[in-house]
Amino acid sequence: MVVPFPPGGGTDVAARIIGERLSARLGQPVVIDNKPGAATAIGVGMVIAAEPDGYTLLFSGSTSYTVNPAVRSKLGYDPFKQLSPIAMVARTPLVLVTSSTGPYKTLKDVLAKAKAEPGTVTYATFGAGSAPHLAGEMLANASGVKFSAIPYKGSAEADIGVVRADVSMGIDTLAAVNPLVQSGKLRALAVVSEKRSAQIPGVPAYGELQLSSALLDGWYAIAAPAGISPAVRDQLQQALTAIIAEPAVGRKLQQQSLEPAFLGPQALRDLMDSEITRYRATVARAGIRLD
Repeated sequence: MVVPFPPGGGTDVAARIIGERLSARLGQPVVIDNKPGAATAIGVGMVIAAEPDGYTLLFSGSTSYTVNPAVRSKLGYDPFKQLSPIAMVARTPLVLVTSSTGPYKTLKDVLAKAKAEPGTVTYATFGAGSAPHLAGEMLANASGVKFSAIPYKGSAEADIGVVRADVSMGIDTLAAVNPLVQSGKLRALAVVSEKRSAQIPGVPAYGELQLSSALLDGWYAIAAPAGISPAVRDQLQQALTAIIAEPAVGRKLQQQSLEPAFLGPQALRDLMDSEITRYRATVARAGIRLD
């Protein structure tokens, strides 16, 4: 199971929870292979080049499935033609965070600084074209300000950069940042969703801040190389359906600030199509160029 992010981030944590149960269900060892880089394109490339026999799978978030295709015209892969989506397995909202020792107490503070001194407010990304990068551009566009994106190799490294105040803020999944928020190392300024999260109810959501145009969903899905046989795909889907229904898996995911969420192959394709369409409209409107 290829995870196109370094160990320690939300994607890696979710993959290990699901991978452990998939191994038990299939009676096969499931090895997590972290292959970060190029905004997940390196890991995705490994998967699409593999034999479509069900023994190599991709476990990634929306960056691989919808963000990259929306922001890059020279991506190097087509998620619809070269991947066979199997199932969404979990969701987690993105959260905008800053260092607890920094000057920003609210998102209003951040935006005021960005308006007064364009480009001086920096934010951590997982590289050009990653979900945090697009989320930052969408927030800037919705607010009429300018930020400067600072690339890191992955979630864990980016979050450390925010804790140390090397950058003004970060946008990462709740699964990745919540332990740092709860420990007091990070301050959560806003949840990138229409409504507040039950896990951090005191943090305002974009919806109530009149920033709904900047929403970007965080979710995790599993895919195989295109050409996988329907029988093998169905076997994997059935195993994942049962895994997500397990109460123990739900508890483990929730302990990591993740919510179990299942979508089958066609529903996942429909979601990908709708998100890519919306994100491409944002990219065109904001004049984002990443190639």
